[in-house]
Amino acid sequence: MNKFVIITDTCSDLQKETREKYDIQYVPTHFVYEGKDYESNLDWKYMSAKEFYDLLREGKRFTTSAVNTQAFIDAFEPYLKEGYDILSISTTSALSTCANSVVAAKRELDGQYPDRKIICINSKNACGGLAILCVKAAKLRAEGKTIEETAAWVEENAKYINQEGSVEKLTWLKQAGRIKAASAFFGDLLAVKPLIISDVHGYNVSIEKVKGRKRSIARTVERVVENYVPNDMGFYIRHADCLDDVLVLKEELKSRLNLTDDDFNINYINTSVGACVGPGMFGVYFLGKEVTYDSLATKE
Repeated sequence: MNKFVIITDTCSDLQKETREKYDIQYVPTHFVYEGKDYESNLDWKYMSAKEFYDLLREGKRFTTSAVNTQAFIDAFEPYLKEGYDILSISTTSALSTCANSVVAAKRELDGQYPDRKIICINSKNACGGLAILCVKAAKLRAEGKTIEETAAWVEENAKYINQEGSVEKLTWLKQAGRIKAASAFFGDLLAVKPLIISDVHGYNVSIEKVKGRKRSIARTVERVVENYVPNDMGFYIRHADCLDDVLVLKEELKSRLNLTDDDFNINYINTSVGACVGPGMFGVYFLGKEVTYDSLATKE
C-alpha cells in the first residue's frame, strides 16, 4: 500500500489547525483588489477576514480567479517525486474551474510519473461541504484505507452532503451575475432572504424565500433538522462575517438535536466565495439525506 497526500483548494475553508491535524494540503485561488493580485490564503495572510468583509460593505470590488493548471502541477510534483500518490478533492466544477485544471495537471504528470497514482475528484461541493469530505478522507487514510478505497468513499458519499443557508443582502449576488438587478433591488427593499442549498450538480440554488433575518435563521434550523442523519462528522458552519447570527443558529441546533460545542466547526467563508455572496452569508454543511434536487432538470 502506497502513501498518499490529500490536496484540495481554497474553497475548502479549512482552518490551519484542521489542516495540520489531518495533514491536508491546499492550492490557493486568487483575487484582485485595486489592480493587485493576491493569493486567497486560508490563514488570511494578506488581509484579515474582518478587513475583507468591511471593504465589501464599503462597496469595494474584488474579482476572483481559479487555480490554473500549472499551479496544480507545481503543487503535485514535489510529492510525486517523493513517492507519494495524490488524492485531489476539488471544489464543485459548477462554481469553479479548479476541477478541470486538476484533470489537466494529471494528464501532464501521468506520463512523467507512470508509477504514481493521481486520483481527481470533483466533489460537487464547496466550503464546509468540501471540508467534510477532505477531513473524512484524512480519517480513512489514518485508518489504513488505500487511496482507491478513500476515493470511492468520497465519490459515493458526496451526494449526502447537505448545504443550508442564506444571505443578508442580494446586492452581491446581483454583482456576481446570479440574479437580476430588479430582483436584488426589490428583494433587499422587502427584506427577502433566499434559502440557498446545493443541488445534485453542485450549483447553489434558492429553494424558498422568507422575510427577515431571524426567520431565515429559524427556517434554516428547521431544514437542517429535517435533513440531518446522525453521524460522527458533525456540522461545519461557514459565515461571511456574521458570527453573532451563526452562534444563534448553532445554539438552536444544539438544542434541537442534543449536540455539544464539539459537534461544530465554525470558520469564515473564503475570499473567492465571499466576494460573490457578500457579508452576512451563512451556511450549514452536514452529512444527511441524499441530495436529489436537480436545478437543471427543474429549470423552466
